[in-house]
Amino acid sequence: MLAYIGLGSNLNNPKAQIEKALSAINRAEEVSLKEVSSFYESRPLLDMPGPNYINAVCGVETSLSAIDLLDVCQSIEDDQKRVREVKWGSRTIDLDILLYEQQVISNERLSIPHPEIANRAFVLVPLHEIDKEIKVPLLGPVKKLVDRINTDDLKKL
Repeated sequence: MLAYIGLGSNLNNPKAQIEKALSAINRAEEVSLKEVSSFYESRPLLDMPGPNYINAVCGVETSLSAIDLLDVCQSIEDDQKRVREVKWGSRTIDLDILLYEQQVISNERLSIPHPEIANRAFVLVPLHEIDKEIKVPLLGPVKKLVDRINTDDLKKL
């Protein structure tokens, strides 16, 4: 199965945090890192206090279920000292499964496609960078979503 994971960090050397997470993803059993976007800088959501974020998207091949892949992502977040106290608050690392093949999944632990994907330039632009033809279930081509969103605050590094 092909899945796309969004990565973000704004604490403790964000670029290094993302690189560490990418390495951990690639070392995970039944997960193979296929491609990684450029890194992008963006401001915190909703003007939350804190430093700017560094974001990227990676594509992985996996034989894991979406829930098992989520467990891998959350284990990596825990290993990198992710603290879950403030929604949209600063974090060492955030790993979100954006897409899992063309599946639509909605349960108490996981929603795919990611519910905010259409509103997040910091995942749409890097996702489009690594797969120009990808479609988001229920929403359509990423290219059209990118064309509709404001990318002024997004800086490619």
